[in-house]
Amino acid sequence: SGWLNRDKRGFCSSLPRVTRESVRQYLQFRPDQSVLILHAKVAQKSYGNEKRFFCPPPCVYLCGPGWNLRQEHLKGSGLSESSHHLCGYMGLDSSPGSQMFACAKTLYISDTDKRKHFRLLLRLFHNGGQQIGSFQSGLIKVISKPSQKRQSMKNADLCISSGSRVSLFNRLRSQTVSTRYLAVEGGAFVASARQWTAFTADHSDYSVCESYICYGCVVQLVCTDSGVALPPMVIRKVNKQHACLDVDEPVSQLHKCALQFRDSKHMYLCLSNEKILQYQASPCPKESSRELLNDGSCWTIIGTEIMEYTFSESLTCRPSTISPVPVINGLEVRQNCSDRRSCFSIMYQWKILDDL
Repeated sequence: SGWLNRDKRGFCSSLPRVTRESVRQYLQFRPDQSVLILHAKVAQKSYGNEKRFFCPPPCVYLCGPGWNLRQEHLKGSGLSESSHHLCGYMGLDSSPGSQMFACAKTLYISDTDKRKHFRLLLRLFHNGGQQIGSFQSGLIKVISKPSQKRQSMKNADLCISSGSRVSLFNRLRSQTVSTRYLAVEGGAFVASARQWTAFTADHSDYSVCESYICYGCVVQLVCTDSGVALPPMVIRKVNKQHACLDVDEPVSQLHKCALQFRDSKHMYLCLSNEKILQYQASPCPKESSRELLNDGSCWTIIGTEIMEYTFSESLTCRPSTISPVPVINGLEVRQNCSDRRSCFSIMYQWKILDDL
């Protein structure tokens, strides 16, 4: 059955060209394919034999009904079942995945690499060799280690701005295997060892630090995917497992921090195995500006990016390689044209990203 004679499953046959009918059916069914790449804005460089794996690990999500249509089309072409499974390679990683979600947990950048910035490159393909395309991440800044100095606006790329996306993770005694990420699953907050969630970090006091998030500010974390939010919380700097109540400097990338419930004195966001709980901190008898925390209430914060690519092969129904992915960065509607057909033409330009 063909695209123009669509059945209930949505199969289609090849079209020699785009037609009015194919566009109408695309607008009706929208069989889009989306590739989402989630990654941190900064990465620590590894030195010697040490491997500082990117944390949180870059993740890939494949969304949209078009992926199922593509696989059904490949099945109908007579390929074996294993040939249409999706696989992907990201960056330097050589571990393929075959699910609609995957993360690259073994990526790192060595001290022999002198780049100050880089991008991840995702290549998607089927087991049968059919190429899908190449997709790049946003720009990632390389740092040697988290800065412990007070940040200024001169280093704005290391500060966390209000309204930006962040991720939080907890790592017990610096052990990689103990890392758990603040995440949302099934509408509830959890401490996940596998997946992490990007949160929008907002605070209302834009007079402080020129809209950058500072310690002592009231912050609300909102899941970018589901919209589920934590209650308003005060972000505190952590120093040697103590929450510092008198620090008001900008929050920096990979800083240790604690989230204090605004309406509950001494109560902090904490994890216990996979559960998210509240922990009551103990005031320090010798320093009134500090409170003693436990391991589960000390978080590391880092800025994140989400790169989303959406396309559809339904207009031609010929699976083809999408590489390099075009990025439209300008739209213009022409008016007052002598040719009526061109009055609503859209001007666009391709932004081709260089491969790594």
